[in-house]
Amino acid sequence: MSTPAPSLPLTVGETPYDFSEETDTPGVEVSREKPWKLLVVDDENEVHRISHLVLRDFSFEGRGLEFFSAHSGEEAKRLIAQHPDTAVMLLDVVMETDNAGLDVVRHVREVLKNSFVRIILRTGQPGQAPEHSVVIDYDINDYKEKTELTAQKLVTTVVSALRAYRDMLIIESSRRGLEQIIHASRNLFEPQSLAQFSSGVLRQLSSLLNLGNDSLYLQASGFSAHCAGVCEIEDFNIISGNGQFTSSVGRRMGEMVPPSIRERLFRARSERHTRIDEDSFVGYFRASSGSENMVYLQTRHRISEHDARLLQVFAVNVGIAFDNIHLNEEIVDTQTEIIHTLSEVVETRSRETGRHVFRVGEYARLLGELIGLSGPDCELLQMAAPMHDIGKIGIPDALLGKPGRYTAEEFERMKQHAVMGYNILKGSHRLPLRSAALIAGQHHECWNGSGYPAGLAGADIHVFGRITALADVFDALSHSRCYKPAWPVEKVIEYIRDKAGSQFDPQLVEVFLQHRELFVAILKANPDEQL
Repeated sequence: MSTPAPSLPLTVGETPYDFSEETDTPGVEVSREKPWKLLVVDDENEVHRISHLVLRDFSFEGRGLEFFSAHSGEEAKRLIAQHPDTAVMLLDVVMETDNAGLDVVRHVREVLKNSFVRIILRTGQPGQAPEHSVVIDYDINDYKEKTELTAQKLVTTVVSALRAYRDMLIIESSRRGLEQIIHASRNLFEPQSLAQFSSGVLRQLSSLLNLGNDSLYLQASGFSAHCAGVCEIEDFNIISGNGQFTSSVGRRMGEMVPPSIRERLFRARSERHTRIDEDSFVGYFRASSGSENMVYLQTRHRISEHDARLLQVFAVNVGIAFDNIHLNEEIVDTQTEIIHTLSEVVETRSRETGRHVFRVGEYARLLGELIGLSGPDCELLQMAAPMHDIGKIGIPDALLGKPGRYTAEEFERMKQHAVMGYNILKGSHRLPLRSAALIAGQHHECWNGSGYPAGLAGADIHVFGRITALADVFDALSHSRCYKPAWPVEKVIEYIRDKAGSQFDPQLVEVFLQHRELFVAILKANPDEQL
């Protein structure tokens, strides 16, 4: 135990100090509900009593103090571990041992790795712990002899410590915020659909606002909406949502969004820029193609100027990413349109006008999804499968339009369209066309090796080729051709069932049969146009 130190020369009747008007760092949000945590560590009860008495009405930036008391070094270690967000520690040096306070400092900094709490060393026996050596050897923030701590000096010391603590938190919050923006922006520029991207933006915005780890930040609600052409605010389509707007996806904003929020969205759109209010983020993004996107996020806490600056930086990247996605979609849509047009030209030469190539793409994508292919692979299938018969462009019209059965020689000539299609497309460096080359060359291969042109069997046939083979036969048999009438759907399904393990991959057939109604729905929803 330490020798009793002189009582603190505090004047109990002094007017309490109120630092609630402190504005050293403009725009820094400080909760009005959570007090600063102050830990008093001393083995003398009188020190605790007087510290509480002097600081009981203390206020800094609108926040009071929450006191914690420890009467030994071990108790101090336990309390600081339980309350790592302690702002200030008033720490005695000599308690159960001569160096108990210094042991606490070392434990806090080196074991707990807490560099934020401001440690003010107080000693009634300065000779026992000389200031010069303590300041050099230990990571403390202030050193005071108890005899010099008047009431006013104690308040001033605590204010100085709190200001330093606050500024350190601001710097740390900014650092983490910038790291979050870098991480979020990297994710934003990954290839993805507009809906996936919009959902990611909401998550990243919520994450940026969660830097304070306050439970209130987790209660944000928001949505992302899209307008492809010219439309009113009410007609924007909600493509992603969280919180109270989770169930609004796919609906018009006019149906799901309250007028008060629509008014904020209308202002942002009218001004053509992002608006950040105290409790909401309204992002407006117009792509070079003319498409418009809006992101709304509402929180239950005030968005500080510090948060707003981070959000503005993030919003710039979001706008660029939105534009890139729309440009990429334009490229993909153009490629798809060209592919479908080329494929339909071939079908027209075969006197098979209609929507065959479109349906084959839809079937292929659906079957890919059902067997668990990735989203990008399914999109690739949908784009490439329609070109399965592109090689027919090299087959004479007379052969393509022959109404009867082919002779053996004619069939051999006809089989060349698979090789021709592969050769036409194989030189491309574009993934959709390379995939289309593979499909064109393999969609007539059979599971048992009896197909053409290479006689591949089983898993040697790429899954894209196996999927397109089944999709092509399902659609071709279901429609009239120059050499045959359309088959009833049930007869087509029975044919596919019978050919499992010989012509078709049996696992694909099993999945197809389990979900036949989905394929039939595509068939019925996209009938051929009558000439």
